[in-house]
Amino acid sequence: MSSPRALITPDGAPRFGHFSDALHINLGDYRHRTPMGRPAGPLARWIGYKRFQYFGILSDQVLAGCALVHLRHAAMAFVYVYSPEHGMQFEKTFRLPLGLGCRLSDDPCNGVSRLRSGRTRIELGYSDNPRVKTLSVKVPGKLDIEAQFDETAGQFQPMSLCTRIGRNGWVYAHKVAALPAQGHIECRGQRYNLADVQAYAHHDFSAGYMRRETFWNWACFSGTSTAGEAVGLNVSCGVNETSYSENCYWRQGRLQHLGPCQFEYDWDAPSESDWRVTNHDGRLDMVFTPAGAYTERFNLGFAASDFKQIFGHFSGRIVGAEGELIEVLAMPGFVEDQYAKW
Repeated sequence: MSSPRALITPDGAPRFGHFSDALHINLGDYRHRTPMGRPAGPLARWIGYKRFQYFGILSDQVLAGCALVHLRHAAMAFVYVYSPEHGMQFEKTFRLPLGLGCRLSDDPCNGVSRLRSGRTRIELGYSDNPRVKTLSVKVPGKLDIEAQFDETAGQFQPMSLCTRIGRNGWVYAHKVAALPAQGHIECRGQRYNLADVQAYAHHDFSAGYMRRETFWNWACFSGTSTAGEAVGLNVSCGVNETSYSENCYWRQGRLQHLGPCQFEYDWDAPSESDWRVTNHDGRLDMVFTPAGAYTERFNLGFAASDFKQIFGHFSGRIVGAEGELIEVLAMPGFVEDQYAKW
């Protein structure tokens, strides 16, 4: 697999496929077209570009999730902290019309993404040497998160790909799982040292000209297998599956691809009953048991969202590329059931 630093080629088209490392989205070089092949106007070029960045923290004692989303006409963020002992300790959604107060990086290895809303500050940081990603959340008197992970340890390989979306769209995604997290979470009188609780990190950097109306399921986990190895999972359906797939797992930092996956769950009560996640050739077979959820639901006509990020535990197996068996038991992770019109 090749690893060009720029996603957009000299002729203005995106590169499609899997890449062995991160790419910079040189959006200024992109020639956006209508489905009929004509040059798209400035408004279509501007408003069609969407970005989503997420940092998840997983351990047996505390789970946290934080996302920044920029849709051009609006930006939003969510952050939550949950512990099995204390339940949902913090949960907050921020919405910014026209994206005022929010700025996102176009490079998963260089830059800073920021959101400011009142006294709240959220930052996702990206550095290349060393390859470190950071999360900082400041909600005065309520929540303080300082977390980071290092991709250079053990020659870790990220999941990096670009896929087609319809006739004239594309999405670039860069994902990471099963790397140890460092730092702390301080929330409502409780302080968690992430190294002490053996927390792992998950990260999602996605951007592109996505479908105006979209749906996906997604599942991920990070932790230690029954054999004591660091393992992570990232699978989805409904997104990033045209010609190439984001479905993969990590074992001791080594990336392995998986085929198409299926999600079985109760649409009416997705956070109240078990999910089953499998793939087409039987190499993946997981049961997910929910513990709680972050949800968002609105319908404004021109924009809508029915989003559920459910956190809990996975148990099951992965059969590796060489037939090796990877088993997990009560491993913390997330699933999503998402419909969006943006």
